[in-house]
Amino acid sequence: MKILVPLKRVADPDNANKVKIPGSADKVDTTGLEWKPNPFDEYALEAALRLTENGQQPKTRAGEVVVVTFGPKETETTLRAALATGADKAIRVDAADEQLDGDLIARALKALVEKEKPDLVVMGKQTVDGDTNQVGQLLAEYLDWPQATFAATIEEEASGSLVVGREVDGGVAKLRVKLPAVVTVDLRIVSGTSVYSTKTAKTFKYNDGVRFAALPAIMAAKKKPLAEMKLADLASDTKVKVTYGSFSAPPARKAGIKVKDVAELVQKLTTEAKVL
Repeated sequence: MKILVPLKRVADPDNANKVKIPGSADKVDTTGLEWKPNPFDEYALEAALRLTENGQQPKTRAGEVVVVTFGPKETETTLRAALATGADKAIRVDAADEQLDGDLIARALKALVEKEKPDLVVMGKQTVDGDTNQVGQLLAEYLDWPQATFAATIEEEASGSLVVGREVDGGVAKLRVKLPAVVTVDLRIVSGTSVYSTKTAKTFKYNDGVRFAALPAIMAAKKKPLAEMKLADLASDTKVKVTYGSFSAPPARKAGIKVKDVAELVQKLTTEAKVL
């Protein structure tokens, strides 16, 4: 099985409170924040690695995992990290963040899929900066492929189909997806029993979370292929459909107050907060 995994770097989501809005209000200033892989994309990579291996022999890749990112030269650090954890090949599409939106990414990915011919595209359900949750759905539509979104579990069948457990209100809905297909993953996909290839025994349990690369793997990743492409090579029309007019910080919260007893609390909830 050949799997394509799109990755994106994002400003460290654990330090989102340090994001600033400049006086021009035309952008979000993330100066000083560390770049990290989008968490949901890391989950997608882990799912792809599990689908292309025997869990008891993770150093032997039974399929091929190709990672791709859209960004400037420095985003190759994200790709090298993915190669170190087990991906076989990486592709960087040269572009600046402000030149991209979800629809353009989806159209470019469609062209890349047609070049690489993967059996499956696995991606995070959304990025933690834009939070649009649209690229996977758009890509499936442009490719005319079946899709499964918000995947919490994936099980490969001997027939080549995937049984995907989707997180829905009130539980998990299971559906069978024929390949080629697009699957977007949620947090629970990296639990120890969430993803199984046909080569991994159901009695095997992975460690919860994503895997980390050992030093030898990091060194070996430097020799793995990393190709560069131009955005125009994949999309003839590189004009974005979504632009941002301005940004503003949320209003500051008012300081809390103390009440002397329950009666006063109820009175304020009724007359001021108007919640009772």
